[in-house]
Amino acid sequence: MSEIISAAVIQQAIPGNNKTENLAITCDYIRDAAEQGAELVVLQELHATQYFCQVEDTGNFDLAEDIDGPTAEIVADIAAELDIVIVMSGFERRAAGLYHNTAQVFDGERGRAGIFRKMHIPDDPGFYEKFYFTPGDGNTDTLNGFRPVQTRLGKLGVLVCWDQWYPEAARLMALAGADMLIYPTAIGWDPNDDEDEQARQRDSWITIQRSHAIANGLPVLVANRTGFEASPSTADDGIEFWGSSFIAGPQGEFLLTPNIEAQGAFCAEVSLQRSESVRRIWPFMRDRRVDAYGNLTRRWLDNNE
Repeated sequence: MSEIISAAVIQQAIPGNNKTENLAITCDYIRDAAEQGAELVVLQELHATQYFCQVEDTGNFDLAEDIDGPTAEIVADIAAELDIVIVMSGFERRAAGLYHNTAQVFDGERGRAGIFRKMHIPDDPGFYEKFYFTPGDGNTDTLNGFRPVQTRLGKLGVLVCWDQWYPEAARLMALAGADMLIYPTAIGWDPNDDEDEQARQRDSWITIQRSHAIANGLPVLVANRTGFEASPSTADDGIEFWGSSFIAGPQGEFLLTPNIEAQGAFCAEVSLQRSESVRRIWPFMRDRRVDAYGNLTRRWLDNNE
């Protein structure tokens, strides 16, 4: 495992649901990342199509693919061709009536190294994901769904979008030995929100993920889509995705500064050795009171039990 990794996050606007056209652009960006020296490339959430969860429509289930479907095959092929590690995100049909928002990791010619099925599923106006996605399995092994993916570049703590708001998810990945936290994302503004509210939302999103870097002493890589996507419903005004993909170091420092509208492959060098150094001066793992956290498994503490 290298101490210094060249990593890229890809930020892309998606004009429609033509997967062939969208993936062709994505592959161009992946090649550009590799030409810049990237060993690890992170794609945004549900990158092959527009963000279809703005409405509840059973017809959108036709966008889903099997785990080894055409989109995964294309990404696996280019990972093997360029001999790089790629993190992708897609709409998985696991069985009839059972669908997931699933990230896959392809490690060059070694093929698929592992998967992560999104654990936290939102249901908000314009983000009706509970209609489409079953949460990832939470009790299949001792790591309860939060298992880092082992690659030649280290253990990747892959989480997906809404997972990024939960310190528990980041912590569990860190406790399982993740060398970095990775978030494919699709998030943006309601165009009806005023500029102050939009700024607060974006700043909160950036801050919570930088805080995961700090609290766990790990780099964080975030790939978010950009551009406006109209809602299929005439009652809604669509989503303006705020881009702002970034890479942060283990003290939350920007290694790649967020940009709202830029498209392409954006690279930074990530030092895994720096995590060791930071954890020596900020030993949060050492000082955790694991004997006193039992109530974290409760939904709520009624009457201050």
